[in-house]
Amino acid sequence: MKVSLASALGTCFGVKDAINLALEPQFKGDLTIIGQLVHNGQVNESLKKNGVSVVDGADAIDQIKTKKVMITAHGAAEKMKKKLTDAGLVVFDASCPLVMRVHNTIKSMVEKNYFPVVIGQEDHVEVKGIVGDLDDYIVVGSEDDLEKLRATGKRKFGIVSQTTQQVEKVEHLVGKIREMDCVDDVAFVNTICQPTRDRQIAVGDLADQVDLMIVIGGYNSSNTKKLVQVCDEKNVEAYHIEASSQLDKQWFINKKHVGITAGTSTPEYIINDVHSAILEIAREMDELKIQPVH
Repeated sequence: MKVSLASALGTCFGVKDAINLALEPQFKGDLTIIGQLVHNGQVNESLKKNGVSVVDGADAIDQIKTKKVMITAHGAAEKMKKKLTDAGLVVFDASCPLVMRVHNTIKSMVEKNYFPVVIGQEDHVEVKGIVGDLDDYIVVGSEDDLEKLRATGKRKFGIVSQTTQQVEKVEHLVGKIREMDCVDDVAFVNTICQPTRDRQIAVGDLADQVDLMIVIGGYNSSNTKKLVQVCDEKNVEAYHIEASSQLDKQWFINKKHVGITAGTSTPEYIINDVHSAILEIAREMDELKIQPVH
């Protein structure tokens, strides 16, 4: 059984920078992160072991017990940052630069009198940050949401995307918006981040070669779910796991080529652990095949 890693997988620079910042010695025991720094359970557990607190929810600010706070890699609205500063807290910003590019792009569109539209998941922390400083906006998650544009009474729309969306989905929805009879002008900037695109392209290429794909990443990781979706669209059997302990040997029976990919929040050590475990399963499977039949 052959085992192959996708040509692009695992943590992107934005995630690495956020993790490294949060683990700096200056923050040990004196840092609270507003929400999950990244959508990976193992990473968030390691932060807690380093004395980093995590708060979430509508009353997150009221839960803070430290002087220093950190904005996650997913970004936050300027309103939120000001609220933290006004509360007397020292704010450290670990927002990914590519997420902040989305914030700046949509604000620029509004200044040019385009009605702001974000393609993404309305309840995702990144999207909440993108729209948090806007007076009015629409989030489009599927074709079912397109009629919301008509209801605005506007005819000029500025469109951006959540950074971890699937490329084909975004392009499809933008095309549908352009075709609407209530739309005269569309300004679209594809703000899907390059690391996300690279991983989607790489998993698509590998899916054409394998008969089983293992996708590693947090269950609440948007970009990891999109990798699974690419496999599904290629009709390739795929399993989404967070750790090697979740591998099931039954998945590998009669498989000739197994692919491995991982989302942008998945650290290298987790990928290596899963890779090693699959190589061991492959060795066992190959040994079983050459055993003489009695």
